[in-house]
Amino acid sequence: MNKEVLHYHLGTMDYLQCWEFQEKLMQSIINVKLSNREKEIPEPTKNYLLTVEHPHVYTLGKSGKSNHLLVSEDFLKSINATFYKVNRGGDITYHGFGQLVVYPILDLENFFTDIHRYVRNLEEVIIRVLNDYGIKGERSSGETGVWLDTHDIKKARKICAIGVRSSRWVTMHGLAFNLNADLKYFDYIIPCGISDKKVTSLHLELGKKVDENEVLEKVLHYFEEVFECQLTKKSSELKNLIFT
Repeated sequence: MNKEVLHYHLGTMDYLQCWEFQEKLMQSIINVKLSNREKEIPEPTKNYLLTVEHPHVYTLGKSGKSNHLLVSEDFLKSINATFYKVNRGGDITYHGFGQLVVYPILDLENFFTDIHRYVRNLEEVIIRVLNDYGIKGERSSGETGVWLDTHDIKKARKICAIGVRSSRWVTMHGLAFNLNADLKYFDYIIPCGISDKKVTSLHLELGKKVDENEVLEKVLHYFEEVFECQLTKKSSELKNLIFT
């Protein structure tokens, strides 16, 4: 089993372009797995981790409802936002500036073949990061993501959304962690289809702007710790994203 994970930090990138990269990486892993069926000595599969920030975009998962987008196409244009229906699980969410988005493209056969455990691990990464800032991140029964104050319906709020897809035990999509995000963009949707709970961000909880590079390093550290893997930093140059 290959526990090395190749990390590409992509900076700010258009959502659609990044989605296409994810699809290519996922398919490259699947292709190796399929070809290994004919090989006496199988070729190890690769694992990838993309970290990125997107310009304003709303995405609707396979189980989501279109009416959870509360504004018109013309309004989206007026706020320089785009909208896509995507092939992950979950409902509607927002990505934008000041948010850390993490896309693991992993062959879970290198780790464990359990999607439920995979999602819990993603949550655990963020829970450990929040703990470093003196914030108690929690899970909410029946809901994915990382929450605060889940014991009080009036105070419960989500700080990190999670939506994933898997095929042949290969994952894509991932999590969105609100750092310095402008939360007004969540007013235009019913986030994750949940109307009775709020959304928050790390800078709001701390009462100050956070160092996004510092948070990124913490996320990478705890990703290695939780998934018991070795991250290898790769060039962010797109020309070096070679799909084989």
